[in-house]
Amino acid sequence: MSTPLSSRVALGSLGLGVALLAGCANYHPLALPTAPNLAALPALTVRASRFALPGRPPRPLPPNGLDETAVMTLAVFNNPDLQAVRLQSGIADAQLLQAGLLPDPVVGAGFARSALHNGFNLGLSQDLHALFARGAALAAARAHQRQVSLGLVWQEWQVAARASQLFFQTQADSHLQPLLLANRNLLAQRYQQDQAALQAGNLTLGSIAPDLSALTDADANLRQLQADADLTRRQLLELLGLDPDAHLPLVGRDQSPALSSRQFHQALAALPQRRADLLALAAGYQAQEQALRQAILAQFPALTATVSQARDPVEGVNSVGVGVTLTLPLFNRNRGEIALQRATRAELRQTYQARLDQAVGDAEQVWAAARILRAQLGDLERRLPALGMMVAAARQSVQSHNLEAGLYVNLESTRLARQAQAVRLRAALAQANSSLRILLGLPLGAP
Repeated sequence: MSTPLSSRVALGSLGLGVALLAGCANYHPLALPTAPNLAALPALTVRASRFALPGRPPRPLPPNGLDETAVMTLAVFNNPDLQAVRLQSGIADAQLLQAGLLPDPVVGAGFARSALHNGFNLGLSQDLHALFARGAALAAARAHQRQVSLGLVWQEWQVAARASQLFFQTQADSHLQPLLLANRNLLAQRYQQDQAALQAGNLTLGSIAPDLSALTDADANLRQLQADADLTRRQLLELLGLDPDAHLPLVGRDQSPALSSRQFHQALAALPQRRADLLALAAGYQAQEQALRQAILAQFPALTATVSQARDPVEGVNSVGVGVTLTLPLFNRNRGEIALQRATRAELRQTYQARLDQAVGDAEQVWAAARILRAQLGDLERRLPALGMMVAAARQSVQSHNLEAGLYVNLESTRLARQAQAVRLRAALAQANSSLRILLGLPLGAP
């Protein structure tokens, strides 16, 4: 017994539906985390192939601690915010996949039954206009994917730059604390001598007041430095994605290599080809160019092709037909979308120009500040040896009872203050040099 045609059509449609559904994606729930995911430094392991900065080859961790490059690399690798941002590249990949997919054909079927005859119709249609615009859509998606990737690189540079700033500040704090503590102890010893002289009746209360005021200021400065150092250390640990109680030994030089005038101006001239944010904006502009191209293509007649088969229920005749649906561009012509995309392109172009102008201005400003800091530090370092010899001579004179002890204390306190100033200048200069490399798009870390 032969199967009726209507049954064959129904079974075929059912089989096609089952086959299509079998290739669909499935939903699986994903729960939110319920505990922090902070690492302890000794337990943190990084594959050598991934332990690299933009523009630098992979390198191992120093055996006795973390230097500037290691801190920057660890921040790029382990920062929690960057780990979340990296997932955005998956969204851009999905958008590229979506842009490359062909539009699905549309199938239509119908069945009619009467007392004497059975009839059916079956049609297949395809949107041809989407095929014509597919090239522009793919180009736009590729440019957007590059924009997202470069945007991620720029955010990695920002995190690395912040890690570098905190590294130099932490190192400076560790050098400052013994200097401020030595100054505090010196003033405390002087005040104790004042109190003994006061009890013996050799000094008045008014004469020791300046020493008490100096000791009070020294105590306050030391406590403030300790609080600032603890805050800086915690900020660095948070940036690195480490546990707040993790031990973080820092090693290496506390200065960032300076650029020569020739290196600076060469890097400044090549800024549009080096800085990741400018490259990301350029990629976004190219994506917008393709979006405008898509909008212009959409103003032309939209075509939909249809192939159909039908059976006349009265005559019992089968027929096959081909049809084309054409949208006439008489009124809309996609003019609103074209105007919108052109305005967006003009905005992106001006945004790029403004960012480029700002980048050059920022680099020039930091370059000028670094030169001033370098000159100040040079002048101070040239004067420190002479000041040290004066302090040593004053110490011998006090021991020989040829100089008042108060004058020696003032000289030694001044020397310690100038040494602390030199530490702060070195940290500021190192931070300026590191910032300059970021602003110029140069490879991160020491060469």
